[in-house]
Amino acid sequence: MIQFDSNIFPKTKGAYIVGGSIRDLLLGKTPADYDIAVLGSPQQFANQMALKTNGHLVEMGKPGKMILRVVTENNIFDISPVNGTTIEDDLNQRDFTINAMAYDLSTGEIIDVLGGLQDLKEKKVKMVSKQVFKKDPIRLLRAFRMGACLGFDIEPRTGSAIAREATIIQESAGERIRLELFKMFETRKSHYYLSQMAEIGLLTSIFPELGKLKGCFQNRHHCYDVFEHSIKAYGHLEEMLSNPDNFLPASLQRGIAGIDSQKAILLKCAILLHDIGKPAAKSSDNSGHARFYGHARKGADMAKSISKRFKFATRERNFIDFIIRNHIRPLSLFSAQRNKTLTLKGLTRFFMKCKDNTSYLLLHTIADTKGKQDKVNAENKAFITFVKGMIDQYFAEFSPKSKTPPLITGHDLIEEFGLTPSPFFKNILNLVEEARLSNTIGSKPEALKLVKDFFKQQKKYQT
Repeated sequence: MIQFDSNIFPKTKGAYIVGGSIRDLLLGKTPADYDIAVLGSPQQFANQMALKTNGHLVEMGKPGKMILRVVTENNIFDISPVNGTTIEDDLNQRDFTINAMAYDLSTGEIIDVLGGLQDLKEKKVKMVSKQVFKKDPIRLLRAFRMGACLGFDIEPRTGSAIAREATIIQESAGERIRLELFKMFETRKSHYYLSQMAEIGLLTSIFPELGKLKGCFQNRHHCYDVFEHSIKAYGHLEEMLSNPDNFLPASLQRGIAGIDSQKAILLKCAILLHDIGKPAAKSSDNSGHARFYGHARKGADMAKSISKRFKFATRERNFIDFIIRNHIRPLSLFSAQRNKTLTLKGLTRFFMKCKDNTSYLLLHTIADTKGKQDKVNAENKAFITFVKGMIDQYFAEFSPKSKTPPLITGHDLIEEFGLTPSPFFKNILNLVEEARLSNTIGSKPEALKLVKDFFKQQKKYQT
């Protein structure tokens, strides 16, 4: 039985705690906020609650859809009128049965007219009625987001209804779709739900660009078409992020431990979309083998448009763009290593370009490679070993050294060479830093000599 502090919740007839608040409490979780539906005067109830809790009262929403929010030191309470003439009317208009329960503040009883308690026990996400999705299409995606967050399954008839109505998700505002996706991607087992969304057509309704990947087959290195590869690569990435000890030795797990949770969400977005440029870039060589020259650039451009459609923040768009645009670079480094042309300077240049995004890009690379085949072949295994070595080198050598002071600064360029500050300074200092980080030079005199030689070389080409 749920119990509430009467010093916070006034014992009021016709006032009910509703929705996700009750669901979370019954699951033993602390709600992020409390939704309260009132049959009488919401204003009077809100005033009383604000007084009892010493809270701050804020009016939100639009005329006719006003919500009164009481904000206290520890809690948020959203108070609104009951939708209908009874609380039962209100519950029947909600989205899913586990969100359609109420707690009567006057009697202490739980009101459950739709079987939410049983569905909660059976771990089901079940629609209240067939009309719920037409009333608000975002609920199509919310069903899977809730499933992922709670570890619940979508009830079969609800899943069938979502499949029938999948295309109307496009009527939802982009920022609402982004919010639901991010909440789902934040969980540790979203791949299970993403795969179901793919099967019933909801995923391609959200991302029509992914639909073109179906039937786009690749070369001998891939067992699947681009669509299935993308879903599998997503699963491998999520598994690495959730259980790094299964994929990386302990010495490399520091890279996973330092991953920002928000960037992990964006990394999942990036791997889902990383090959969307392939259909447009597909061609065949003289032997009839598929080639996808320029697909990373095309995919990054397409992903940027998608990010804008869903109102991603600029930094979020830029991160996804960077991962997709550069996701085949590690393969180029591997090819150079096999050809014995990879130098420490070349590896350092890669780390300098990627900076703090290095570990994210390399994790993406491992997942992308694992997603090519059911069983990783010898060539891909060698590549993954190479990438793990890069992760180790980045965290063990490059990152610590990059945090130490540079050998020279812009002040030295002014003092030693009589230069005037300009954007050109950055190029010179990067040249010196690249040499320092690749152990080509190790002292200030050597750095100054490198700059002097650079100027001589420049002068030589100008004369």
